[in-house]
Amino acid sequence: MTTSGAALAALRAPVAHRSNALHAGAWWLWALGLATAASRTTNPLLLGLLVAVAGYVVAARRTDAPWARAFGFFLALGAVVVVVRVFFAMVLGSPIGGVRVLFTLPEVPLPDWLAGVRLGGRVTAEALVFAFYDGLRLAALLICLGAANALADPARLLKSLPGALYEMGVAVVVAMTFAPRLVADLLRMRAAQRLRGRGDRGARSLLRVARPVLEGALERSVALAAAMDARGYGRTAAVPKRVRRATNALSLGGLLGVCAGSYGLLAAEGATLGLPLLLAGLLCALAGLWLGGRRSPRTRYRPDRWGARAWSVSGSGAGVALLVSLVADPVALHPPAVPLTAPELPLAAAGALLLGLLPALVAPVPAGQAGGRREVRR
Repeated sequence: MTTSGAALAALRAPVAHRSNALHAGAWWLWALGLATAASRTTNPLLLGLLVAVAGYVVAARRTDAPWARAFGFFLALGAVVVVVRVFFAMVLGSPIGGVRVLFTLPEVPLPDWLAGVRLGGRVTAEALVFAFYDGLRLAALLICLGAANALADPARLLKSLPGALYEMGVAVVVAMTFAPRLVADLLRMRAAQRLRGRGDRGARSLLRVARPVLEGALERSVALAAAMDARGYGRTAAVPKRVRRATNALSLGGLLGVCAGSYGLLAAEGATLGLPLLLAGLLCALAGLWLGGRRSPRTRYRPDRWGARAWSVSGSGAGVALLVSLVADPVALHPPAVPLTAPELPLAAAGALLLGLLPALVAPVPAGQAGGRREVRR
């Protein structure tokens, strides 16, 4: 094999198996980086490119697990968010004005104590464009989180949490997996309806499958509670009182430090003190988590490793969040709705968003998408 061929073989993503599976936390850090970039702009061209990047990575690296089917649900939820935001702008008005009146709705008179609120009235093009931009940003945030939900295994993510966050992590994982499993049950019930020769469209079909779907979700919850109780979940070890007090003090101090530091970074007046307060708060929070983990002694069987590919995936998300804020023009990130102008695509920010495609190249390929490739295990 030539030198170039060996280099290409080393860069090619391997077929995923138990020993080289990507850490679940890397997918969430990547998605949070994309979501941070989405929160920095209202440019519909950049937001559309961001959604396309997330969708491509999900299509290239998702598995056949039930939670992997949730991405389509988040796409539909994002579309609903945009429609609802535009609808409320039409009915309740918009904080911005506008001169291009599209149509006028019947206006309902309101009492004096509701000054500033209206129902109906003039609907301008500037108000609808502003609402569309705002709703599209929220939809992009939801889609980025949906990408993490479709790529990361919730059980493996729970196993990687520190002991102090284990109880809260179980509640979060159960809540996050409820919607994907509910969608999977709904699809399974609708397929069963079609096999029986019944219609699977309309409100009547939905009502027929709603009861067994909800019953199945309740049965899974009861089975999960019984399994957790049988395995001794919730039992804590005895720790000295001074350790408990130190844990509470460090956790509360870390939370206050993170809040104050975040506010200082966002506010122009406290930017110099924001970063030190944020770092001090993070250190206190980490110390509190380490001490709090002593109350929940547990072991991990074959813990997931945080390797070079996990650093690459999480670093690509962080790079997208950082570069979009640094290289793009603020006017290009937030195109004005008044006066109404067509948005422009900033090439520097678009190139920064393309960095989010790195997981599609370095993350291990799921076994179902390997296309006959065989991974040589050493």
